[in-house]
Amino acid sequence: MTGPTAKACATCGRRIAPSEVYYRFSLVLQVEQDMIGTLGGSGSEEELAAVMKQLEESPESPQELEEQVHWERSGMVCTACRSLVVRTLTPKPAAAGPH
Repeated sequence: MTGPTAKACATCGRRIAPSEVYYRFSLVLQVEQDMIGTLGGSGSEEELAAVMKQLEESPESPQELEEQVHWERSGMVCTACRSLVVRTLTPKPAAAGPH
């Protein structure tokens, strides 16, 4: 009978031993835009056809274009990388101004 297999950190690639603490994560990035129509278009069929032609002629693959709209990853990170991820995704506190 064998125990759990070692896992690898998604950030640094370090092997995580079965006895070590690790953190699972799930991250989804989705495009949003608060103001529709700010690009000056009216949404006509001609404009839609022009956008479709531009996408078809794009040097980027359909997968690359899709990942600009929806990107999803999950995995696990080691303790050191967890600190880095939390620090990166935590907003900086607003400046309090002069005291």
